[in-house]
Amino acid sequence: MSLAGGADDGALARRAADGDSEAFAELVRRHQGRVYSIALRMTGREEDALDAAQDAFVSAYRKLSSFRGDSAFTTWLHRVTVNATYDLLRKRARAPEPVADVPETAGISHEEDPAGRMAEQLEVREALALVPEDYRAVLVLRDMEDLPIEEVAEILGLPVGTVKSRCHRARVALGRILAGETERGRASEASEGTTKP
Repeated sequence: MSLAGGADDGALARRAADGDSEAFAELVRRHQGRVYSIALRMTGREEDALDAAQDAFVSAYRKLSSFRGDSAFTTWLHRVTVNATYDLLRKRARAPEPVADVPETAGISHEEDPAGRMAEQLEVREALALVPEDYRAVLVLRDMEDLPIEEVAEILGLPVGTVKSRCHRARVALGRILAGETERGRASEASEGTTKP
């Protein structure tokens, strides 16, 4: 039976938890693009993103028995990915660096200026690397991966209100960085004023 054919993620996760390596390999095939994308946007470096994505899948494999199906498999996997990325950033104890390119899921229309769009994307990615980690995670999941607020809250283990607040503060911080108002190490100023949720 072809795994790619019909089995949903939950069924594959249960089979993988029971030792079916082909089922886990199929889960990796299905989700490696999104996992890498999240890791790359969180770390800002291709090398770190590859390491974080690998760590995420190793961790997911070890923790498969903890996946109960209460939420979507992707929600659970994204939580594992964010945690693996946080762990890697803390281990390396340094600020992320901007990367040259992140694969985009949407195509570029013929009416757009590809060179101008690329320059804008690079500027945003460089600025994103200056946003504090906790706020960056919300921006990556909500604005770049286009996940619903409720799913972002579940992934990060936060109340929806906190996610909304962090998202707003992160956008303000990113805007200030893009406007040249914030220097490295001062990106968190936009999120100050109230106690961090």
